[in-house]
Amino acid sequence: MSSLLVVLFVLPLAASAASFTRRAPLSEAVTLAAAVASLGVTVALAASVRHGSTLTTADAWLHLDALGAVFLLATAFLYGVAAVFSIGYLRADERRRDYPAFARRYFALLNLFGWTMLAVPLMNDFATLWIAIELTTIVSVLLVALDRTEAALEAAWKYIVVASVGLGLALLAIVFLYAAGTSTLGDSYLPRFATLLVAAHALPVVPVKLAFLLATIGFGTKMGLAPMHTWLPDAHSEAPSSISAMLSGALLVNAFYAILRFFQVAAASSGPLFPRHVLLVFGVVSLALAALYVLRQESYKRLLAYSSIEHMGVIALGIGFGVPIAVAGALLHVLNHAATKSLAFFGAGSILRRYDTKQIERVRGAGSVLPASGPMFLAAALALSGLPLSGIFRSEFQIVSGGFSRPSYVCVALLVVLVNVAFFGIVWHAGRMVLTPAPDTAPRGETSWWIVAAMACCLVVVVGLGLHLPSGLNALLQSASALLIPTGR
Repeated sequence: MSSLLVVLFVLPLAASAASFTRRAPLSEAVTLAAAVASLGVTVALAASVRHGSTLTTADAWLHLDALGAVFLLATAFLYGVAAVFSIGYLRADERRRDYPAFARRYFALLNLFGWTMLAVPLMNDFATLWIAIELTTIVSVLLVALDRTEAALEAAWKYIVVASVGLGLALLAIVFLYAAGTSTLGDSYLPRFATLLVAAHALPVVPVKLAFLLATIGFGTKMGLAPMHTWLPDAHSEAPSSISAMLSGALLVNAFYAILRFFQVAAASSGPLFPRHVLLVFGVVSLALAALYVLRQESYKRLLAYSSIEHMGVIALGIGFGVPIAVAGALLHVLNHAATKSLAFFGAGSILRRYDTKQIERVRGAGSVLPASGPMFLAAALALSGLPLSGIFRSEFQIVSGGFSRPSYVCVALLVVLVNVAFFGIVWHAGRMVLTPAPDTAPRGETSWWIVAAMACCLVVVVGLGLHLPSGLNALLQSASALLIPTGR
């Protein structure tokens, strides 16, 4: 099975190179084949590590355990559905004079973006993990600026500046962690996850704590934790909708995956209280800021961007509560958020193609104008709000249950109140867009059935994980959560 790690690592990169063909349909086919194949390989890899085993290549550069498999599944799913969505989304631009060149750039960068994000959970040490996350930044900046509008270029510059500062702090965190390891492991060693975990009990406590704090701030900038979130609303609102979905559902949580690797070492070195408290603080602040900003949004893509910040806060709180049911719920929330937010951004893309505006006030009657994607957009908004029968309801219920069992009553109370504030904001805005009467002049009908197909795939996962948690996935989540609940010292 370890050979599949190499296949997964190479496949999107090869598709990116092949996407430079002058024929747009060939680029579409190559991207779709690579994305679907990557998802299939990822499912096979996740199944092989679901009971706690690990996979490592012969040179030990690629590595996968249950924790990495959770984030790999979220990324591969988004890569797959984004490929389907992109075919319909880009075909609406076929009248552009530069469409063939634009399509080549788009599909090449989409595959390259998928490659960088799939690489993150496959890395085996902190140094290559940082490099992989830096690569996601470079490629995603190019995608944010792809339309070359003034707003898109401004958002891309803001993103690269803020993210670079954050990743600079994350690199400093790796330096501190490496320096802490030299006292036990010597001056020449690779900062692999397993190596530092084995030696964690002997590491000096202060440098390890400082490394975790710097990593939370640094990678938290990429994750969108407040107050380091400032790049996120602009980038999400200006990127193509498929890229917005990948940014929200995969890039943000991949940054959190890096934080969790530091969390493992910090919890094993000095005990879990300090890293948990750090995550609780950032989780509450992010949730509070996002819930309040959701109420006053005028752009539906920015609305979804602030919803992403809200859910990153929820995931951070789940890990911060530190009990098995909450940690497993947070990891399940990674998957639920990926499916639900992709459904929402794909719906936003369909609305944008029909109405040619991002303003909430200028979208009316989307449920009748877009008879398939309009109602599914509303379903995504309800699911993001934690409506029962959605996957997010299941994972948030697990997180809240874990908070009460800790007990962390103040944080749980804030979580419940702020999630409900966000609920009213999201449902109010989405309801006005979808359920109000449509203008008589508005043309009816879907812009592309490729878009509808991608949204339908997401909806099946959103509802399916709300109704039933497959035993194999549950085993994977339990194995992954066990890696985040150490005995400490």
